[in-house]
Amino acid sequence: QVQLVESGGGLVQAGGSLRLSCAASGRTFSSSAMGWFRQAPGKEREFVATISWNGGSTYYTDSVKGRFTISRDNTENTVSLQMNNLKPEDTAVYYCAAGRSRSINTNIGRYDYWGQGTQVTVSS
Repeated sequence: QVQLVESGGGLVQAGGSLRLSCAASGRTFSSSAMGWFRQAPGKEREFVATISWNGGSTYYTDSVKGRFTISRDNTENTVSLQMNNLKPEDTAVYYCAAGRSRSINTNIGRYDYWGQGTQVTVSS
């Protein structure tokens, strides 16, 4: 029902910035909360940020608060993650996900659709 494609990853030095984008297709996008998750090699996939269906509510994991900003444009069917002041510990594959409901959610189990991921590497 929903297909997601991430882009914008790359290699940056610590303190640098990247903007990730997720292009969505499918009839449920505009009524679904969206999330960004990340997964480092050998680690569990973890929550990063979420945004409600209309962009009215956002929530971030503590480690990225003040540095990352999630946004969405339902007209363009896109969700973005602006990442500033990147740290080496931010290195991971970042995934865009579409939720089951309209409200923000940090629980990976509440997301039904996932993109293929985009690599973010932050050098020290």
